[in-house]
Amino acid sequence: MAETPSSNSPSRSSTPANNNSSRFTSQNQTAEELLKEQTVGLVHLSDFRKRRAEAIEQLSRDGTPGTSGATTPDGRDAASKPAVFKKRKKVVKKGGLSFGEDDEEEKGQAAQNSENNKPASTGNDDTEADNPPTTLKKRSLKPNTAAPLPAPKILTKSALARDAQLKDSLRREFAQMQEAVKATEFCLPFVFFDGKDAAGGVCRMKKGDFVWLFLDRARKVGAAGGGGGARKDWARIGVDDLMVVRGDVVVPHHYDFHHFIQNRTLGYNNTPIFPYSAEPTSATPKHLLPTASQPSQPTPPSTYLTTAPQRKAAATIAAENAAPKIPDSELEGYGDEPSLTKVVDRRWYERNKHIYPASMWEEFEPGKDYSKGGRKDGMGNAFFFGR
Repeated sequence: MAETPSSNSPSRSSTPANNNSSRFTSQNQTAEELLKEQTVGLVHLSDFRKRRAEAIEQLSRDGTPGTSGATTPDGRDAASKPAVFKKRKKVVKKGGLSFGEDDEEEKGQAAQNSENNKPASTGNDDTEADNPPTTLKKRSLKPNTAAPLPAPKILTKSALARDAQLKDSLRREFAQMQEAVKATEFCLPFVFFDGKDAAGGVCRMKKGDFVWLFLDRARKVGAAGGGGGARKDWARIGVDDLMVVRGDVVVPHHYDFHHFIQNRTLGYNNTPIFPYSAEPTSATPKHLLPTASQPSQPTPPSTYLTTAPQRKAAATIAAENAAPKIPDSELEGYGDEPSLTKVVDRRWYERNKHIYPASMWEEFEPGKDYSKGGRKDGMGNAFFFGR
């Protein structure tokens, strides 16, 4: 009879019970199992993280791993938390300029991009070393605190007196220049108009003369020019009953020509009413122009009211008589169209201002811009054409 082998025989393939239990069952609880036991229902994320950290800490004190014991192929614990890299926050200094920090960050980023995009080394390393790539360096903008500040102007009594004297000399020079311009002569051709153009003439005027003076000379030119009784009738009309129409603008009597010339007053069609120069010309009297070598000196107050006007008037008359007279052909306005300036009887205008062309005339207003806006007649009807 064969002998029955005992269970302790080494030929059997069975293994001890304690070894089998250590292979297929875990001796201790894992962190997940402990967390499941402590957590019931829905909890907040912060509470969940707190309990999980407490479970892992408790198991680490007991000497058992905080997970099921599984490892990754490279030997690291599978439940170990990956390293978290926090983004570095940019600290901005208060009260300072950040030009330098921005430039350093841009330079660092550009260097990193150039290293990442650098191609693999080839056999041309010597050539590249001989010819290194050229890079443009960006200049950083920083305030120059060492720059000297402009020295403050010291307001002393002498400095204030010099400034006042300079301003007074410039003011007197400008006033003298304007007086010289006002004394400059120009020619103003004109026609008489009473429904049709009648031959007028040419008046030699100064830029500082008033409009009423031109009307007085115009009616005298009509009386002295001949041409029958038609022109002599204009000499019988008073200055108050005459009016000047320049283009389509009625110029009032109390204005001088220098006002329109100096201000470049525009009429219709965006053209100046009197397109003459506001600067001295060849017709300007030379003795009235300011000179740097002989600055004008103020007259003493004791003799200003009595003798200064008389001396000035006498000197002006003598200088005008001594100066050679410029011919009309060399003056401004000699070649202008005579029909552009009309001398009109005001009584005729009042009777016919509703009829063309008097219906297009408009009284001059200082603040009105005639270069813009629509054209209307005296009744308020708009014109659909331009002249």
